[in-house]
Amino acid sequence: MPWHIFDFAHMSTNPSVASDKLADEFDLTLEAGRAEKHYWRDLWRYRELFIILALRDISVRYKQTAIGVVWALLQPFLNMVIMTIIFSTVAGLHSEGTAPYAIMVFAAMLPWNFFSSALSSASQSMVGNANLISKVYFPRLIIPASAIVTSFADFLISFLILIGMMIWYGFAPSWNILALPLFIGVAFLAALGPGLFITALNVKYRDFRYVIPFLIQFGLYASPVGFSSTVIHEKLVQKLGEHLGDQLFLLYSLNPMVGVIDGFRWAILGNNSSIYLPGFVLSLLVVGLFLILGIWYFRKTEKSFADII
Repeated sequence: MPWHIFDFAHMSTNPSVASDKLADEFDLTLEAGRAEKHYWRDLWRYRELFIILALRDISVRYKQTAIGVVWALLQPFLNMVIMTIIFSTVAGLHSEGTAPYAIMVFAAMLPWNFFSSALSSASQSMVGNANLISKVYFPRLIIPASAIVTSFADFLISFLILIGMMIWYGFAPSWNILALPLFIGVAFLAALGPGLFITALNVKYRDFRYVIPFLIQFGLYASPVGFSSTVIHEKLVQKLGEHLGDQLFLLYSLNPMVGVIDGFRWAILGNNSSIYLPGFVLSLLVVGLFLILGIWYFRKTEKSFADII
């Protein structure tokens, strides 16, 4: 709280004026459960802290690094090349429509890399800011949310590769590209829900940091990144029949990233990509369920963070 200088001579002759001035300068309300009742309002009041933490993390990631930005470009590009060779050349899978297979893969790499990086950063964010948490009050939800924003910076850098690939292949996006911000928001929520849940668990059980890399590695191959989910749906229907194939694909769509990736491809590839609507809706419902679960558990355990961490 800043210090203020008052006119004590004027205060002694006009006590009422002085008390009014003090009331204007210091507005402190002590009320049981106030932080709990005004939590979501406090999130808006502390928005500057959210921006500061996000900018700090971005600065730490890219400042004084030799290949920081280059690595953000190189990693998704190399992953795209490897997956294109494995699934297109070796496995013989094909893309939808006339879209080049490399662009189809990279359109899925964008949301997957954003999700995996955001989930990893958010899950470690509370432990990484232990000193801040134990010293001052603010809505703790700000910390994992700001960590996800840092991963969004990598997403924007990687998006430059997609633009370059479209120019190289002469592939122009359709009007569907206008819906891309909507699916970016869904990807943000898909990472925020599990991120809140895992970072709360990680405060108490530090060995959860070893679980995240395994989940991310497993999810990469369980999600339609290197292949089209439409191709998987078609093969299931061909081998098992329409009814059973649809049921198994709905089970596959319980992976929330299936809907996110399909949405990205539809926005970027336009008519060269299609969405199986029941599976897409199911993935969105799972994203919402994980978000509610993550917020509930985070808020439930938030009060003990300063004591445990």
